[in-house]
Formats: sequence, structure tokens, C-alpha cells
Amino acid sequence: MQQIILITGASSGMGKAFAMRLINEGHIVYGAARRVDQMQDLVQAGGRSIALDVTDDASIGAAVERIIGEQGRIDVLINNAGYAIYGSVEETSIADARRQFEVNIFGLGRITQLVIPHMRKASKGRIINISSMGGKMYTPLGAWYHATKHALEGWSDCLRLELKPFGIDVVIIEPGIIKTEFADVMSGPMLQRSGVGPYGELARRVAKGAENGKAGGQGSAPDVIAALVSNAVHARKPRTRYAGGFLAKPVMWLRIYLGDRFFDRMIMKAA
Repeated sequence: MQQIILITGASSGMGKAFAMRLINEGHIVYGAARRVDQMQDLVQAGGRSIALDVTDDASIGAAVERIIGEQGRIDVLINNAGYAIYGSVEETSIADARRQFEVNIFGLGRITQLVIPHMRKASKGRIINISSMGGKMYTPLGAWYHATKHALEGWSDCLRLELKPFGIDVVIIEPGIIKTEFADVMSGPMLQRSGVGPYGELARRVAKGAENGKAGGQGSAPDVIAALVSNAVHARKPRTRYAGGFLAKPVMWLRIYLGDRFFDRMIMKAA
């Protein structure tokens, strides 16, 4: 059955992979992002593009109103927009930390608030939140990023209980290491914040590890997570969580079952 799907953060990486797959599967897909020019391939494939800044309430409202005006409903919301800031807690400004939460949590929360009434009216809908294995584990210098992903996990669990009586499913996707712009976007600002000073050696190690992982081809293609998203969209009764991609399942298993001290040593050795 053809569905009306809104995907945030659709201009690159996983979001674009989700959009392309769902367009090819016959759905009406609205890709939303600040960089509209980078979504022309989605339009050429049969999708729609919307300019969206998830930190701007007016932008969020306009995007939802446009889809409702054109289609009358939103069947699936895929909250994918997000980014990561890395740097020591001590050296990361509260302004930077606050923006991390504005994008990864509050912007996501606001667009969800505006979509829910339309799903409630239809007595059906599906909200798919793109978390990370980082929502179940942690890495050095990633405190603010991991805080948002841990928050998203708990937020999504609460939302699932609230919306179940209205026929709305809430699903969490937990990708592992994926071949996207993540490492490039993360390393430069991290070194600016923490590359010199008490955390300098650690920051350089983390950056080097990310560089080596990229050079060595570590990570899964975004299509791996697109397949999980497709499963979550089409399942009659979706699972509450889908995990996949390089290292996601084994690392989360180790975090849960082998204890904090062991995991601390393992992560620091990897860094």
C-alpha cells in the first residue's frame, strides 16, 4: 500500500538512502533538509523536497502544513536529522552542547508533536526515530552526542506507550558504524576544541582512529540501514527496535553483559 512518508535529514547519507529506497518501493516520499539543492536526485527519482531547519519552529510548521495540504495525511515520519559534536565536556561550550540537543532532540520532538494529531485523527501512523548504537554505549569525547542518543532512546520508549492506544507505532533504529560524513564532520571541530591541552593526546587518538577506520573501509553502506527502515515501514507489527550495521549488535551486547569496567578498557583500547 502506498504511504505518505516524511524523512528529515534527507540530503545525504542514511536519510538519502532511506528516501531513495522508499521512492523505489512506490511510496510518496517527502525529503526534508536545509540543503534543498542536494535533494534534486530525489526529485528526479519521483520524490518531493522540502526546505526544513529542525531548529526553526516556523520551518517545521510550514513543512508539515505543506504535506497535509497536498496529501491530507502523513502515514510515516522518519526522524533522521541529526549530527554529532565531539570534544571534552570541559572544553565544549554550553552553546554548542545546547545546539546539539536542539537538533537531535528538541527539533525532532517538535516535528513529532505537529505530526501526531494527524496520525491520531487517522487512528494509524508510524514514527521511526533514527538513534544509534551510541544510544546504548559511549565513546571518549562524545558525551554531548551520546547524551542526545541516550535521551532519544528513553523518549521514544515513553512515546511508544503514549501513542499505542491511538494505533500509532514508535520504532527505534540503532545503526552501527555507517559509511557517511560522520567521521569527517566530527574530527575537525573535535580537534579545534580539544586537540591542544589536557585532552589533546586523547583527541588526536580518537581522530586518528576515525581516519584509520575510514581508510580501512570500516563501516556498512547506508543501504544496510535503509533495509531496516523499509522493514519497519512495511511490517504489519514492527519491532520496537532494529539494530544493524558494522559492530552495532556485538558492541551493544558487550556493553550490556560485560560491565562498565571491561567496556571502559575495550573502548579506550579501540580509541
